[in-house]
Amino acid sequence: MHNHHHLPHDVVIAGAGPVGLMLACELRLAGLSVLVLEQAADPRSPLKRLPFGMRGLSAPTIEALDRRGMLDEIAAVQRAKQGSDSNASNAAHWMQQPRRPAGHFAGIQFYHDDIDTSQWPFRLPSPAGTSMAVDMAALEFALAAHATGMGVEIRRGAGVEALEQSDDAVAIRVGGETFHGRWLVGCDGGRSTVRKAAGFDFAGTDPEFTGYSTVVEIADPDELAAGRHYTPTGMYTYARPGIIAMVEFDGGAFHRTQQITCEHVQAVLRRVSGTDVKLTALQLATTWTDRACQATEYRKGRVLLAGDAAHIHSPLGGQGLNLGLGDAMNLGWKLAATIRGDAPADLLDSYSRERHPVGAQILDWSRAQVALMRPTRSTRALEAIIRDLIATPDGATYFAERVWGVSLRHELGGGHPLVGRSAPDFELACGVRLGERLRDGRSLLLDFGPRAPLQALADRWRGRIGYVASDARDRLGLTALLVRPDGLVAWATDIEPDLQETARAAARWFGEPDAAYRGA
Repeated sequence: MHNHHHLPHDVVIAGAGPVGLMLACELRLAGLSVLVLEQAADPRSPLKRLPFGMRGLSAPTIEALDRRGMLDEIAAVQRAKQGSDSNASNAAHWMQQPRRPAGHFAGIQFYHDDIDTSQWPFRLPSPAGTSMAVDMAALEFALAAHATGMGVEIRRGAGVEALEQSDDAVAIRVGGETFHGRWLVGCDGGRSTVRKAAGFDFAGTDPEFTGYSTVVEIADPDELAAGRHYTPTGMYTYARPGIIAMVEFDGGAFHRTQQITCEHVQAVLRRVSGTDVKLTALQLATTWTDRACQATEYRKGRVLLAGDAAHIHSPLGGQGLNLGLGDAMNLGWKLAATIRGDAPADLLDSYSRERHPVGAQILDWSRAQVALMRPTRSTRALEAIIRDLIATPDGATYFAERVWGVSLRHELGGGHPLVGRSAPDFELACGVRLGERLRDGRSLLLDFGPRAPLQALADRWRGRIGYVASDARDRLGLTALLVRPDGLVAWATDIEPDLQETARAAARWFGEPDAAYRGA
C-alpha cells in the first residue's frame, strides 16, 4: 500500500550535503516550500571525521556565504568542534611550515608572499577574504541548522529509489512512500540516483589511478620519510602520526571493487614507496580515482542536477565543493523566479549554459594535475619546470587566481568587463558593505549617483530589484551596476547610465516589469 503525499512541494532536493542544503536555503529565502531527502540516517559519517576533512573554500564560495550571513555561523561551529576534536592537532603538517603555502597544483605548493594581488582587477579588500579552510562536518552542521531554522524540511534515512516526470510535477519514490515535487534537484553526489533514474548523459574520461587516504599504525614510524614523494611507481604523502595518502597508477582498478584490508594497503604502500614498511593496524581508509565526468546538460524537464551529481573529478586541489556551492547559488534564484512565474522564458536554461563551462574548466584543471603526477621521466621533467614557474610572482599569482577562483567569469554577454564576475564588496558610504545588502536574496541596482531615473527604473521591478543610492569608499571607476541575487554583475557602466541598456539588462534577468509599470 503506497502512502501518497498529495500536496506537492515546490522543490524536492535529493541529498543533504552542503550543495543540497545551500540550495534549500536559497529556495527558502525566496519563500518556496522545500523538502530535502537524504539517504543516510545519521548525518555523522566516519569519513567526514578523517583528518582529510578540511577543505579550502574559494573566493566565490566565501563571498556567497558572506552574502547570506553564514560565515560567522560556520566559524562558530568550527571553533566549538575543534575544541572537542583531537584530530585538529595532526590535521595538516604544512601548518607548521615557516612560509605559508597558499595552495597547490598537483602537490606543488605556491606561497602567500609570492602572490601579487594587485594583478586582479575589480577586487576590493573584504572581511570575507580570498581563501579559508573549513571542516566539512562543521560546514554541513552549520548549513543544516541554517536550513532548518529557515523552515526547510529534512528527512534522513530517505534515499530516492525511482522517479517519474509528468507535465507539472515529479513523483519520487522513497521506500513505500511517494513524494511529489513541482521540481526535483539531484544533489545526491557522484553516484547520483536521480541522474541515473532521469536518464542524463554522463560523459568524460576514465581513471588512471587509484588514490588512497588512510590512517594506519606503522611498526617503525621512521621507516618512511615525512612529506610528499614521487617514485618510479606512483606517489605517497606521509604525515605523522600514521596519516598516509598514496596514488597508484593502476587505471583505477582497485576503487570500490573489494574491502580495503590492512594487507592490501601495506602491499600498495610497499610498491609505491619501494620500502618494506610494515603496517600493524588500519584505522580508516578510503579510495578515490581521477575519473572525470560531467552531465552533458544539467536539466531534463523538471529534473535538475547540481554538485557532484552533475560533475565528478579527482579531489586534487579540492575544487568539487566550491564548484557545487556555485551551482546552488546560480540555480536557486532562477528556479525560484521560474516557480513564481516572473522569470524570463530561458532563465532556467541559463543555469546549465553558465555552469557547464565552469565545470568543464575544473575537470580540465584536475586532469592537468593528473598529467603532472604520472610516474614517468618525462612527467617528472615537466614537473620541474612547473615547479620553477610556480615559484615566480607571476606563476604564484596565476595559480592562486585559478585555485581561489578570483578570476571566475561567467559568459553573460554584455559590454563591461565586470559583467559575469562576482560583484566587488563595495564599502558603501551608508556604512554597510555590498555583501550585507544582498542578504535578502534580491537583485540590487547600485547607483553611486543618486539618479532619479535609475530609481524609477528599479521601481518597475519592485520586489525583484532593490535600489541603493550610495557612494562608496572606492567605486573602481563605476557609476552604477546591477547585481543578480547570486552576486554576479549583470550590467555595469563607468559612464552616465544608458537607461534603455539598463532596462534591457533588468528584463533579461528579471522578466517583464510589474503590470502597473508596463505602459510607463
